[in-house]
Amino acid sequence: MVKPLGKAPSPALDLHDTLQRIAHGDRLALRAIYDAEAPRMLGVAMRLLRRRALAEEAVHDTFVQVWTKAASFDPARGQARTWLYAILRNRCLNILRDENRTDLVDDFEPMGLEASEEDAETIVMRLSDTGALKRCLERLDPARRKALLIAYVEGLSHGELAGRFGVPLGTMKSWIRRSLVALRECMA
Repeated sequence: MVKPLGKAPSPALDLHDTLQRIAHGDRLALRAIYDAEAPRMLGVAMRLLRRRALAEEAVHDTFVQVWTKAASFDPARGQARTWLYAILRNRCLNILRDENRTDLVDDFEPMGLEASEEDAETIVMRLSDTGALKRCLERLDPARRKALLIAYVEGLSHGELAGRFGVPLGTMKSWIRRSLVALRECMA
């Protein structure tokens, strides 16, 4: 979760140097940029998206991209802060585009997508108590675990899951992506 608004970015932080450290895998450098910029980035995202959950998702996704693409920052093409906010802006625009393009599927029963006899929690309970998969699945947030299991057991799309759970499409995509990353890290 993003920190509340109100804290101005740290002028002492050298973003260019910090991005170079991130490019070499320095997690503390990513944390330093997050602490310095996340509150302002959340404000920018809120102005663009007008919904806190979507704004937090955009900021989170921005920092994921910063972590994976820090090596692509070229100071000859612009300032580090400009690069960060360009990533945020593009992520916000993608979220808006996804929100406008997709209608949520509210009436999944007529489509033959009613809930299965076995719910997601029953499936998890059937897994071996000593198994790593069960242990890792139990660490996930219950709603996200359920969405992930339904996606794999029933084969629902992101849009169908979003309709079933009553959340925006971007949120559902983020839930599934983050849950898969958490499972991958836990299983490793």
